[in-house]
Amino acid sequence: MLVLKDEDPRIHGIKTKIRVVPNFPKPGIMFQDITTLLLDPKAFKDTIDLFVERYKGKNISVVADRFSFCPSKIDKGTFKGIEARGFIFGPPIALAIGAKFVPLRKPKKLPGDVIFEEYTLEYGKDRLEMHVGAVELGERALVVDDLIATGGTLCAAMNLLERVGAEVVECACLIELPDLQGRERLNGKPLYVLVEYQ
Repeated sequence: MLVLKDEDPRIHGIKTKIRVVPNFPKPGIMFQDITTLLLDPKAFKDTIDLFVERYKGKNISVVADRFSFCPSKIDKGTFKGIEARGFIFGPPIALAIGAKFVPLRKPKKLPGDVIFEEYTLEYGKDRLEMHVGAVELGERALVVDDLIATGGTLCAAMNLLERVGAEVVECACLIELPDLQGRERLNGKPLYVLVEYQ
């Protein structure tokens, strides 16, 4: 388990740029809004730089990011969130460390042949898809997401990559909601997080 928290002075600047929006998208949800971080070029660059500093020189050949369903909280037995914030951090990290970027998408978003991994959510089932041949046997992969809550989607991403023979080196997330215990579902896989919210 590695959480930077406030060890690096850039973390404070990053954390102050993440807006918490109460009662969005419905009452009881505390939505972690990263769009305010993206509006600040320094905070956005610091975020990318912290990830790049960690992974540069680690022989990672694949950065996989998902077009994310970003949950904020469990509310009355249902899982709530919105799809929109994936693909923001993965591509610049991949470019900076010299790795290819592989998008992991929800069903029917990728053209061509795909391989998929189904997973269970609090409210039902979903699946992630990846192009056949995008990742090869023996490649070292980093899974990037903006937020880990219950860990279901990160687990599906890891399973999908490992099924095609990749070695998932680590998962990297900007935000962790530790109360939802997603870290425990990763079966000991290292998780690198910049900011925790209780």
